[in-house]
Amino acid sequence: MSIESKLAFLQETKAANAQTKAYQRLQLLFDEGTFVEIDSFTKSGDGRAEAAAGFGSVDGCPVYAFAQNSDVEGGAMSKAQAAKICKVYELAEKTGAPVVGIYDSIGARLNESCEMLAAYGDVMLKANNLSGVVPQIAVIAGPCLGASSMIAAAADVVIMSEDGQFALQTNGEGGDLKEASESGLVHLTAKDDKEAVAKARELITLLPSNNLSGAPITDFADSAAETDGESGASIIAAVMDQDSFIEFQAGFGAGFIAGLAKLGGNTVGVVASEEKTADGKACEKAARLVRFCDAFAIPVITFVNAESFCCIKAACKLTNAYAEATTAKISVITGEAYGAVYMALAGAAAGVDVAYAWPTASISALNPTTAAVMLWSDKLKGSSNPTADRAKLIAEYKDQEACPFKAAGDGFVQDVIEPSETRLKLYAALDMLAGKRVTRLPKKHANNL
Repeated sequence: MSIESKLAFLQETKAANAQTKAYQRLQLLFDEGTFVEIDSFTKSGDGRAEAAAGFGSVDGCPVYAFAQNSDVEGGAMSKAQAAKICKVYELAEKTGAPVVGIYDSIGARLNESCEMLAAYGDVMLKANNLSGVVPQIAVIAGPCLGASSMIAAAADVVIMSEDGQFALQTNGEGGDLKEASESGLVHLTAKDDKEAVAKARELITLLPSNNLSGAPITDFADSAAETDGESGASIIAAVMDQDSFIEFQAGFGAGFIAGLAKLGGNTVGVVASEEKTADGKACEKAARLVRFCDAFAIPVITFVNAESFCCIKAACKLTNAYAEATTAKISVITGEAYGAVYMALAGAAAGVDVAYAWPTASISALNPTTAAVMLWSDKLKGSSNPTADRAKLIAEYKDQEACPFKAAGDGFVQDVIEPSETRLKLYAALDMLAGKRVTRLPKKHANNL
């Protein structure tokens, strides 16, 4: 082959690759002109490999990425595709850069038989070994079936488009966006692959490149929103930087609202009560966010206004997530915080660094409705109107025993603050905790999840 023929072949190959959806999606992900493809000539059988891979910049941050190529054999996983994806993880490990995977595959190449087990296993091992080391974002742009769904689900953040299908089964049933969202598999949703990739770009600008670097500090604007003091969403909107909150798993676990935001230009994780009783799904969602933030030293701010949990195991998981987290943790009790809720989210069991309370807070070992009757039942003896007197007794207990000023006097919260000064107090606490370091007993991991 002459040099002219080789150059012509090179141009033809580049042109052919550039026409695929996989290549175009990677172009959308990276800053213009920064995408560098790797292993572009990798073969899978007699044709091209079923994925494009490479590196580039996202808002100036180095990022590695791969995109399954549904234009070739439906994007089915092969040994060649697995090798390309593993190369991405290996390079990310060496350089400490985030990984974005764009999934669009009908499953695996069955003609490669048991070799596919090793291929999938190699990718899973690489992804799991990098979990907590560099941020991993999965974009479900089309079908993500079979073992690929397990790899995608292990990512720190999963973004799914309306065209996606996310299922372990490869028979084409189930796994639509609604089902995946309601099961907690998906953190963010998008109307199409372009919006999904755009959301991945936005996330990268919030996150540190790895577990040893800090998150980018950006320009910010104070929020002009007002809060009713009850809704977690309204509190977040009023306290965090304007329009900075990105909610995770909105269709899952309504008892808590959770996600990432900016406070004074700094990235923070936010958990806020939305219902008086937090169910198992809500606890699972909050615990997942806390563990993610802790892995990358992102501070966690918790707004507490709940009376109880309804699932022991899930409450245990949530308590463990807070207790094990060594990142900065700040809690603000805006309403009720009784018993296990206080301990898990704002007390010593959570290892909270700073706990504030609003004047509207109610903090007690038991719900005042129960505590007042149990502890002060003698005051109801001989009452001519027990219903009215019981209500007065409960109100008296809340005012005397469950008030935030008593909790502050006993050292259970560090200060009682006005709602209007919450943003400033949180920013000051974050600044003070910026150099936090914690040494733990040597162990592999806890075993109460």
